[in-house]
Amino acid sequence: IYGRRVSRDFVRRLHEVCERLRMEPNHLMAIMHYETGGSYRPSIRNPYTRAVGLIQFLPSTARRLGTTAEALSELSAEDQLEWVERYLSHFTGRLNTLEDAYMAVLYPIAVGREEDYVLFRRGSASYARNPYLDRDDDGIVTKSEVGVAVRRVYDHGFNELESGRL
Repeated sequence: IYGRRVSRDFVRRLHEVCERLRMEPNHLMAIMHYETGGSYRPSIRNPYTRAVGLIQFLPSTARRLGTTAEALSELSAEDQLEWVERYLSHFTGRLNTLEDAYMAVLYPIAVGREEDYVLFRRGSASYARNPYLDRDDDGIVTKSEVGVAVRRVYDHGFNELESGRL
C-alpha cells in the first residue's frame, strides 16, 4: 500500500527490511504514512516532541541508536530505512499485528500486550500530547484506541490500491 508515493528503491528496501524483521511490509508502510502525514519525508518534524523522520525518532532514541535526530533528518527516505530497521530490530519476530508494529514505534512496552492495555492517562505528558487518541474520552488511551487510528490509515491504503487511485 502507498507504494506509488515512494520510490521503487524505497519499496525494494522496505521489503528487504521487513523480511529481516519478519513483519508485514504493509504494516510498516501504514505506520510511516501515519507518522509522516502521508509525506514519507525523512526530515518531517513533530513540533511538540522534536521527533523526526519516517517513524518519528525522538532525539533520545536517535542518541541510543548512535546518531542524532538532525543527522537522521538529512538522510534520504531510502537511507533512513536502515535506521528504522535498527530501531525495530529489537522486536524482530514480535511485530505480528499492525497494532504491535505500531506499539514498537509509539509505546514499546505495549508490544505483545492485550488490546485493553493502558498506554497513558489524562494528566500525563503523553496524554497531553495525544488527547485525540482517547476515542471515548474516558481519560485513558488504550492500545486498542491507538490501533483504530493506524488501522484507518492501513485500510485507506488498501481501498486506494483496490480502486486504482494509488
